[in-house]
Amino acid sequence: MSSLKNPPREGSLDAPTRNPINWEEEEFFNEASLTDELDRIFDICHGCRRCFNLCNSFPTLFDAIDDSDTGEVDSVPKEVYWDVVDNCYLCDMCYMSKCPYVPPHEWAVDFPHLMLRAKSKKFKEGKTKYRDKILSSTDMVGKFAGIPIIKESVNSFNKSKLGRKILQSSLGVHEKAPVPKYHSDTAQKKLVKKIEQSKIRGEESITTKGRIVLFTTCYGNYNHPKMVEDLVSVFQHNSIELKLVDKEVCCGMPKLELGDLESVKRMKDKNIDKLYNLIEEGWDITAPIPSCVLMFKQELPLLFPKDEKVLAVSKAFYDPFEYLMLRHKAGMLVTDFENSLGKISYQVPCHLRVQNIGLKTRDLLELVPDTSVDAIERCSGHDGTYAVKKEFNEASRKIAKPVVRRVSNSDSDEFISDCPMAAEQIASIDKEIEPKHPIQLLRHAYGI
Repeated sequence: MSSLKNPPREGSLDAPTRNPINWEEEEFFNEASLTDELDRIFDICHGCRRCFNLCNSFPTLFDAIDDSDTGEVDSVPKEVYWDVVDNCYLCDMCYMSKCPYVPPHEWAVDFPHLMLRAKSKKFKEGKTKYRDKILSSTDMVGKFAGIPIIKESVNSFNKSKLGRKILQSSLGVHEKAPVPKYHSDTAQKKLVKKIEQSKIRGEESITTKGRIVLFTTCYGNYNHPKMVEDLVSVFQHNSIELKLVDKEVCCGMPKLELGDLESVKRMKDKNIDKLYNLIEEGWDITAPIPSCVLMFKQELPLLFPKDEKVLAVSKAFYDPFEYLMLRHKAGMLVTDFENSLGKISYQVPCHLRVQNIGLKTRDLLELVPDTSVDAIERCSGHDGTYAVKKEFNEASRKIAKPVVRRVSNSDSDEFISDCPMAAEQIASIDKEIEPKHPIQLLRHAYGI
C-alpha cells in the first residue's frame, strides 16, 4: 500500500538539501539494496503523483501501477522499473520544483539520484547500448567530425534524408531529431588570438574578480563557436578580462547521464587541477552551456564531496548572465545599448532553473530599452541525448509541445534559449521558429 497513508512528521517545509552520492561504496551497486530503494521511492511517488507532467518516467511508472493486478507497486514487473530509469534524463526538476519529500524530510526522496544509481549499475554490468556510449563521447566525436577533410562529409551526411535514415537504422538516432553541425574552425582556435591580443584588465568588485576563465564546452567549441565568440565580445565590451582553459576536456555531464561515473572521474581529474590553479591566481569561471555550469556547480561536488579543489571550483563557477548581473548590481555593467530587441519568447532550460539563481537572462535582456521577455519555464524535451534516440524521440516531442505552442502562438520578434540544443529541438518541431542564443541578442543590443 502507498506510504502516503502514513502521514509525514514535521520538517517537510524545510529548504531542500542534497546529500552526497556515495558511488564509490560497494553498497551503491548492490542489486538487492537498489531494488528495495526503487520499491520504496516508487511507492511514495505513486501515492503523490505531483510529477505526472514533468517527463515520461512518471507516466511510465504510474501507468504500470494502474495496469497491475493490485494497483500497487508490489505487482509491477521489475523490468518496467528499467523503462522508468531509461526515460529519466536527470533534469532534476522533480527534485527542485515538485517533490515535497526531498531531504531533510524523513523520507529523503531523491528521484534523480536514484535513477543515476540505477543507470550506473546498468553501465557497470555492460548493459548500456553502444550507441549511447558514442553519443555521450562528445569530445571524441567533435574532434573526429571537426577534422577539415571529414567535416563537410559529416555535415552533408547529417543533413541528407538518406543519411538520417541510415543513422536511424544503424545507430538508432531518430531521423527527425536535430543533430548539430560540426566545425573545424573551433572556438578555441578562433578566439585564442582575440583574447590574447586584448589589453583589457578587468576591474574587481565585491562579488566578482573582473577576470574570468572561459570553459568553452564541447558543444561551444565544436558545434557552436559563434555563440562563444558572441560571449567573448560581450564580456570584453564590459571590460572583463578573459582567458581560455588550456586543453579542456568534456565536463562529464553526458557520461553522468549515461551512468558512467568512472569516466566522469577521469574528466574531473583532467579539468579540476587546471581550473583550481586559475582561481588561485584570481580568476572566476564561466561556460556558455547551462548543463556544463551545473556539472561544476552541483554534480561534481556531490560526487566528490571531500575534494577541496572541486568545492573551490564550484564556488567560482558562474552562469554568464548570472555573472553579468552581478556586475550590474555593482554598477559595472555597460548599459549604453544601441538596439532594442522587441518581444522575446525565452525557453528557460531545466539545468539553468535548478541552479536556483533566478531568471538572470531575462532580467539582463529587459535592461535593453523597448524589450520584453516572456519566460517559458517548461522543458524542451531535448535533454542531453534523450531526444536524439529513436525510441524516445516521440516522447521528447510530446514534452516539448507546450513550449512550441506558446512560442508559435505568440507575436514574439525572437525566440531564445540558453541551451542551443533545447532551442533547436523547439525549432525542429515548428519550422517557422528561428532559434537564437541570448548572448547573440545581447551582442546585437550593444551593437558590437
